[in-house]
Amino acid sequence: MKTLILVRHAKSSWEHDVDDIKRPLNSRGTEDAPLVANDFKTFGFQPDAIYSSPATRALTTCKLFMDHMHLSKKLLEVKDELYDFGGEKVLRFIASLNDDYKNVMLFGHNPTFTSLINTLGNVRLDNLPTSGLALIEFDVDSWQEVKEGTTQMIITPKDLK
Repeated sequence: MKTLILVRHAKSSWEHDVDDIKRPLNSRGTEDAPLVANDFKTFGFQPDAIYSSPATRALTTCKLFMDHMHLSKKLLEVKDELYDFGGEKVLRFIASLNDDYKNVMLFGHNPTFTSLINTLGNVRLDNLPTSGLALIEFDVDSWQEVKEGTTQMIITPKDLK
């Protein structure tokens, strides 16, 4: 069994004149990410590995989740492949994961994450909102076999307000 958690970065700010990869979170983002993280923490999920896009908004979201879930910083690796808006790089990345890992969290971007949820899970979403989380389970032994899973959970900030 493999479990994949996809978390879209929190709401980012467009007020700064910076490259896309350096856009920070706005105040709503810094409020919504902990809201979802705290709710998800109640399920007792313990990741074997956490990977984030290098984009400031994704990495900041990731760190907010880790802080609120009391997860070790040793679990985190930043991966350029997750700064992807088409999905192919992320799919290849998932297939390359260490098979010793059963539970993996990824922090990244749309439209990729909505597309992956719709492709890999059994629940159809129009859009994974910012700070949104989806948990998909796969009845496989290897990450290379991840194709069709069961969407066990979707948490969005709107659901918690």
